[in-house]
Amino acid sequence: MGRPALPRVPAPRSASDRLLAVLGAFDQDHPALTLTDLARRAALPPATAHRLVGALAGWGALERDEAGRYHVGLRLWELAALAPRGLGLRQAALPFLEDLYEATHENVHLAVRDGRDVVYIERLSGRGAVGVHSRVGARWPLHATGVGLVLLAHGERDLQDGYAAEGLAAFTPYTVTDPGRLRGMLAEVRRSGIAVSDRQITDDALSVAAPVRGPHGDVVAAVSLVVPVADARTPALVPAVRLAGRGISRALGWRPDPPSAPSGPAASV
Repeated sequence: MGRPALPRVPAPRSASDRLLAVLGAFDQDHPALTLTDLARRAALPPATAHRLVGALAGWGALERDEAGRYHVGLRLWELAALAPRGLGLRQAALPFLEDLYEATHENVHLAVRDGRDVVYIERLSGRGAVGVHSRVGARWPLHATGVGLVLLAHGERDLQDGYAAEGLAAFTPYTVTDPGRLRGMLAEVRRSGIAVSDRQITDDALSVAAPVRGPHGDVVAAVSLVVPVADARTPALVPAVRLAGRGISRALGWRPDPPSAPSGPAASV
């Protein structure tokens, strides 16, 4: 008779896994955490969390405020600013984002895709602009924002099919949660070159977004305006957003294909 099988013991987490778990405890809804919160969210013993948090704070990755809570430190912001997908893109885009803001004095966003999320890498906003939940570094699901719809519409077919099949979170009664309707919206974004997200994140804001293309014509980012839905004049916003997207694309090295010559017999001269 064979020996009984021993219970499976989870593999010990490496030191790097534990460090990343501490950093991963912070997110948009949890920008400040106590040591107890960090240990709980990172699934670490309190003593281990205390040691790792101390090391991260000593290096500058975390900072402790007067209330004893920890925040992401400036050292991480310095490193994040060096990310090539953000640094060159932000530098090329900023003049066009500023022009768009000066023309509208509304919220202006620049965003990229990371998996199933949109990540905001730049934001310009005035005191009189509508309140939004976005900030630099914030993440939102692709289907619920104008920039996200642009990036999803120009993503791979597998991404679109898988995204629609995994369930669509609702944030307001207007958030699109029907996969068939989402597919129709994505087709319209590809046809028109513009995405409109109407009250999908908050019920008082509307977003108009356009693609930003890289040197080879692939969509690498999206630019948007977010305005109050009460007096949104969407047709008037579309040319300004589209112009900003094309301007950033040209600054990145994109050159649109010249129009095709008409076919048929040549006209006599």
